[in-house]
Amino acid sequence: MKPRVAFFDFASCEGCQLAVINLENELLDLVSHIDIVNFREAMTEASDDYDIAFIEGSVTREADIPRLKKIRENAKLVVPIGACACTGGVNFRKNFYELGEIRNYVYGESAKYFDTFATRPVKAVIPVDFEIPGCPINPKEFLSVVKSLLIGRKPEIPNHPVCVECKLAGNVCMYDKGEVCLGAVTRAGCGAWCPSNGSGCEGCRGLVDEPNKNSEKEVLTKAGLTVEDAVQKFRIFAGYFEEVKK
Repeated sequence: MKPRVAFFDFASCEGCQLAVINLENELLDLVSHIDIVNFREAMTEASDDYDIAFIEGSVTREADIPRLKKIRENAKLVVPIGACACTGGVNFRKNFYELGEIRNYVYGESAKYFDTFATRPVKAVIPVDFEIPGCPINPKEFLSVVKSLLIGRKPEIPNHPVCVECKLAGNVCMYDKGEVCLGAVTRAGCGAWCPSNGSGCEGCRGLVDEPNKNSEKEVLTKAGLTVEDAVQKFRIFAGYFEEVKK
């Protein structure tokens, strides 16, 4: 029997699931090897009988916890996809402010009706088997991960910095343009998409396992920038790393 696959969404824009749908012809080939049994963005049918669960979105409500635990109980493999699910993503920014203040700012007089708490990634609530980082995920990387999982092989996610891909692309360093760029410490795999299109890396794929922090500091100093400049930019997508490394 073909493995049964389910997609679930929590607090997110659902752009990572859209990236999967946009695979189009490649997705049609993929479904010849798997059965998609739950995918709210693409189908109306739903089932609690699945082998692999892909989860998009961060955990922002108490009600998310039992739902996640049920997914973990049902699935043989749980794979968070995208920055929100892997590191808390943009939603994690609220953790650097007083929660009551943020709730009132967002919801106004209706704040008391909304169940929300400090944002956390999926792995902070349940054990996960693998992660696919990015905002959104790289569709080709998603395909590669699925194929690896289907044959029982550990998927490979790059563990070198975006700077490597940037140099391969022949880009002018963003620091030479006076911009803060997190490519020196951010996990590659995106093809240096942002720098290649004129914007500094914002760290949506999270840190490499052993980031060269000293080298990053040297680059910042040479460019007349500070560590705080980099930290503020890193909080856009990956503030979770700052919290867990305190």
